[in-house]
Amino acid sequence: MKQDSTRNIAYTVDCEDYVHVVKFNPFDCGDACSLIAYGGNNYVVIGTCRFQEEDAEVEGIQYKTLRTFHHGIRVDAIAWSPETRLDAIPPQIRFCTAASDRKLRLFTSDLQDKNEFKTFDGHSDYINDLVFAPSEGQEVASVSDDHTCRVWDLEGNEKAHFVLRSPGMSVCWHPEEAFKLMVAEKNGTIRFYDLITQQAILSLECEQTPLMSADWCLKNTLKIGAVAGSDWLIWDITRSSYPQDKRPVHVDRARLFRWSRVNENLFATTGYPGKTTTQLLVHHLGHPQPILTGTAAVGSGLTWHRTLPLCAVGGDHKIFFWVTEM
Repeated sequence: MKQDSTRNIAYTVDCEDYVHVVKFNPFDCGDACSLIAYGGNNYVVIGTCRFQEEDAEVEGIQYKTLRTFHHGIRVDAIAWSPETRLDAIPPQIRFCTAASDRKLRLFTSDLQDKNEFKTFDGHSDYINDLVFAPSEGQEVASVSDDHTCRVWDLEGNEKAHFVLRSPGMSVCWHPEEAFKLMVAEKNGTIRFYDLITQQAILSLECEQTPLMSADWCLKNTLKIGAVAGSDWLIWDITRSSYPQDKRPVHVDRARLFRWSRVNENLFATTGYPGKTTTQLLVHHLGHPQPILTGTAAVGSGLTWHRTLPLCAVGGDHKIFFWVTEM
């Protein structure tokens, strides 16, 4: 739990295994601390974080593990439910995982005796991303290498099924309009679907491949960002179906794109894991160069804090945190 100045990593948390994926809870859980989930080779850990940037009484980072869930298989993606509340009596933790056996698992816990999970079966290939419906949390959407996007209820029943033209890499739910879903495909197409009519309503084109990751800007929902090849790309969906801005950033191909949750001009990208040092770059649309360059020995996953300009990446027995300027 110390500050690490050698590679400008602000904080680290030690973990008992390799961290494949890390995810801050994007929803208000009714507590001053932030919830964070990380997944390893056969477990998911739920913990709380508090940072000196938000609380003067904290020195650096205060991290506490709330519960470790046995998962039995490698965790590839994690999504938080908006129904997670630490201020409820009893508290409720709810999240969903995607695993290397092509199944989704929905976990619900009161952090005491009740620890349940349900398995959702249906995808026939690797699941790349998943997300909860942001208002009620009663549905989960997932995208897969099997060329489908599927929407499930919390019992694991399939409510909608979209056939894609290539592997689905990212899925995002519109924060205000509960019937709008964004799906990014590896072939460079990003489509928006209306869940009521189950039709595509809009599409964007990268004009380059492979698209590996895309994200919807929650501070300005007209903005979409993605990484494809070694570039990042930004769209304003009211202006054109082609990107308004793009820049080469990662020599060895870019892997992930995530918007900050506190500033519509701030986003982060990562390079490909498996290289000796995975590069994290934080970009600001007002600056020609990245405003922060971080390196972590083999990193995976990328997530932004809900209220701070702070992002985290998983790694070998560690989570790394970087703090940037607004």
